[in-house]
Amino acid sequence: MAFHGGTRGSGFGGRGRGFQRGSSRGGNPGSRGRGGFKRGRGKPIYDSARLAQREAEENENSESESSSSEEEEPLEIESSSDEEGDEDGPARSSYAALLESLSSGAPPQAKRRKIGHVPGPDVVESVNETVPSHVEQDEDSDDDDDALDTSDPFETHFADPDDNTLAQRLAAIQQKSWSSHKVLLANSGTAVISLPKTNQVKDSYVLGKAAAPVDLKIHKKLAGIVSRQRPNFNDLESSIAPLIFNYEDFLFCERTVSNSDDLRRLVCLHAINHIYKTRERVMKNKTRIEKEQDPSPDQGYTRPKVLMILHSKQSCVRMINMITSLCEPDQQEKRNIFNDRYVEMEETVPGDKPADFRELFEGKEDNEEPLFGLKWTKKTIKFFSGFYNSDIIFASPLGLRRVIEGKGGKRPQKGDYDFLSSIEVAILDQTDAHIMQSWDHMEYIFQHLNLQPKDLRNCDISRIRPWYLDLNAKHFRQTIALSAFNTPEINSLLYNQSQNWAGKSKVIPNYAGQIENLELKVKQTFSRLESPSFTDDPDARFNYFTASIIPTLTRRAKDTTGTLIFISSSLDFDRIRNYFSTSTSLSFGSISEYTPASDQSRARSHFLNGRHSVLLYTERAHHFFRFRIRGVKRVIMYGLPENPIFYKEIVGGFLARSVNEGQLGHGEGSVRVMFSKWDRLKFERIVGTERTGRMITDKGDTFDFV
Repeated sequence: MAFHGGTRGSGFGGRGRGFQRGSSRGGNPGSRGRGGFKRGRGKPIYDSARLAQREAEENENSESESSSSEEEEPLEIESSSDEEGDEDGPARSSYAALLESLSSGAPPQAKRRKIGHVPGPDVVESVNETVPSHVEQDEDSDDDDDALDTSDPFETHFADPDDNTLAQRLAAIQQKSWSSHKVLLANSGTAVISLPKTNQVKDSYVLGKAAAPVDLKIHKKLAGIVSRQRPNFNDLESSIAPLIFNYEDFLFCERTVSNSDDLRRLVCLHAINHIYKTRERVMKNKTRIEKEQDPSPDQGYTRPKVLMILHSKQSCVRMINMITSLCEPDQQEKRNIFNDRYVEMEETVPGDKPADFRELFEGKEDNEEPLFGLKWTKKTIKFFSGFYNSDIIFASPLGLRRVIEGKGGKRPQKGDYDFLSSIEVAILDQTDAHIMQSWDHMEYIFQHLNLQPKDLRNCDISRIRPWYLDLNAKHFRQTIALSAFNTPEINSLLYNQSQNWAGKSKVIPNYAGQIENLELKVKQTFSRLESPSFTDDPDARFNYFTASIIPTLTRRAKDTTGTLIFISSSLDFDRIRNYFSTSTSLSFGSISEYTPASDQSRARSHFLNGRHSVLLYTERAHHFFRFRIRGVKRVIMYGLPENPIFYKEIVGGFLARSVNEGQLGHGEGSVRVMFSKWDRLKFERIVGTERTGRMITDKGDTFDFV
């Protein structure tokens, strides 16, 4: 295979439009306030009238809980407290305790008090008002475990970070000063690890490995289950598990259908482990309060700690199945409702579609966006809990944005994003699929994470961790993104803009290039166009196309039949379609993601029988439909596809089908690809990592591969 000349770099691709589906509800923000930071507890004030009223409210709340469990309205953000149903019972009044002690001849016992107060029906529950109940009773009184485990990343990152290290790293982040290291991973790509640059960062970096789950700091309730299910990690899990469990921001760019279960298991294990450890610390502080001791800060403003942004309902089903298999709950409340709304028992995708397409689009499809909360109690997982009463929030980008904006519900509501103020782990699966919809939704969500809430919702300020009060929550949040490939948008939002004081890591593969996987002998010509800047690239590309490509088509109109023009950007598609309509005499058809099904069939039919010599075809149309278009004899790529699989399917698949059907002789097809230095990430996936560097620096602007 020979090649000649090239140049290129990295930049941003165009944004597109997404589906407008689903409905969501928002909450009602309250008045703004922050409150002071005050440690310790004052002397209890015994007020019999107040205690009697509290007991009455508890009884009413217990009754409302039993009735509300039968409701089937899962998308409500606000929720009355149902955590009290998991406790041992309402606290006795001080008067009753006194009578009992007098009758038994024992000295009066100290009164046990609940944290906060029992919310009324109009009060939204937060993590500061809720006593976690998933911790066993023997753990509640286990004072021996209160010592800080300096080898546990959860303790050193969230519970008790070193003040000196934290201050230096936050200062380095503000100055955008990072120290980067590259580490080769076994049977995988390269990990690029960046840490805030301080005088404590060493010149070399050693990546730890976890051969098995026992090598990770996993909560004891999970350790036994995971070790039984997964005694040892494979090479991929062993390499990336330390990065994930170290609470670094993590961008993985090698997600495939075959490794998706391994990745899903790791992130779900990490999420559950984080929730268990958070709730265990809250329970231990509850015991300290009952012993009249000062609690240590252990909470954020609100209860939700993990946010999972997923592509579809089927993605939620896979995550839920993995979570329930890892924690093995005794009960799953409202699981039947979840199955009715999210699980599709019948095949919805034809079997002849590619595996990655089936993974993306199989499952239940309706107008309801994925959006619900998941809550842990002592022995139960509760589905469709109110957002402020949840531990994990599952959402699609569009569904969550509608909640934040207060749109899409059954009744008008004010926008609300306070429930996102204390997110500590954000997980994005199939991130590349979100690029094919509307990336604006993702950017909008991240702009509203870890903001100071408008309403403190009766939280105990003395138990809020100081870095929340110092407005540094975004520096503690870990973002995990799993993607099949990297794009400028993903790289910018989830890596370049990382603010995590623990650092950031990115795993990128070493690409061999799709040009070697076509299984078809065809001439491939790559033409580099000069583009002075990213903003000028669309105009430079259009001018090159009209000056160099169109004349070759019009001069040989008879040979133009069977020309497919692939366009990666929706904006470029509109521009080219208008140009063909007004400035050329070539007959053409077009297929985009918005073309009606009847028009799609007509365009494909006219292209096959020669009535249309040119077919304009967008990347998003191929993403959503995966057509196998017949009659293709020549492919012109106005822009490279983001997904490298598309190059093989269009160049190798379409042309090979024409050869097999006798419409094209062996070696007669051709491919012409336009690229600029701003297509670097796409280009690397098509021609290979090693070729990319040489083609960028060579003086020539045309490269032929046979």
